[in-house]
Amino acid sequence: MKRLIIVVGAVLVAVVAAAALAMARYLESPLTVAEGGVEFEIAPGTSFRAVSDRLGELGVTRHPFLLRAYARWTGQASAVQAGDYLIETGTTPIALLRKFTSGAVRLYPFTIVEGWNRWELLEALHDHPFITATMTDEDWPALLGDLGAPETQPEGLFLPETYHVPRGSSDRAILAKAYALMQDVLSDEWQHRDESVPLSTPYQALILASIVEKETARADERARIAGVFVRRLEKRMRLQTDPTVIYGIGEAFDGNLTRHDLETDTPYNTYTRAGLPPTPIAMPGRASIHAALHPAEGDALYFVATGLPDGSHTFSATKDEHDAAVADYLKRLRKARRQGT
Repeated sequence: MKRLIIVVGAVLVAVVAAAALAMARYLESPLTVAEGGVEFEIAPGTSFRAVSDRLGELGVTRHPFLLRAYARWTGQASAVQAGDYLIETGTTPIALLRKFTSGAVRLYPFTIVEGWNRWELLEALHDHPFITATMTDEDWPALLGDLGAPETQPEGLFLPETYHVPRGSSDRAILAKAYALMQDVLSDEWQHRDESVPLSTPYQALILASIVEKETARADERARIAGVFVRRLEKRMRLQTDPTVIYGIGEAFDGNLTRHDLETDTPYNTYTRAGLPPTPIAMPGRASIHAALHPAEGDALYFVATGLPDGSHTFSATKDEHDAAVADYLKRLRKARRQGT
């Protein structure tokens, strides 16, 4: 009998050891996940049995009962968080449980593009398949109030950047993050500004930066264009920048800026009014904010597009030079139209 007990005990120890070894190997072995990963959603209230069974049905694990047993033994089965997950190639069962219990849900990119206005921003938020729309254009004042913003217009207040957000994020939550980041960037840039620049508040810097943003997409021209506008402000010359006029026209703008448009007064017409417009006209990126607060030195007071494919401009110090540059641009434009390019 004693020998039998010893034999049975030895067998039990061997079985337990084998089971422990098998469990250890399973937990440290990569799950069966195809390249590109597997999208996996856990709905609120889903039991871990249902989670593990679904993983088995998808072929992610051939042993859902082992995953379930380990999760229950370690207490992780009850700590799994609902959400949308991406199970990546090479993920082990231990890593998967860590992902589920930490709530490391899949994040989706949303990009605010430099130069967008508030209508384009709101439209992009509502077009995103994983962002929940909760507001309309009429809700901007309430949002700004909730954010503690002193401004009454939202234009320019949200930092162009790529944000990574979980499925179901609200437009308001994303805008709150973009607003906070813009405040951080604007504060930092203002603190390190060129103090000779004739701007008295960070908001004025944001206004000028938005104009620079709309005037050029070339990194090598931002500071030069900012320099032109700063010198015009210093000389009390009107800025005479087309993007502000277009913004003032609003939805009525048909894509063709006419002399009548330039002569029609609005709060944003910098041909008819001196100084900066009352608000930004777009969402400026950090580079444009930096340029507005660190304008390039020089004597240029004018610039006009060259009409070349590189999007460059010709800068001039005198009206005569500028008129000649405009004539060159129009000549190049007429030639391109004749050639159909």
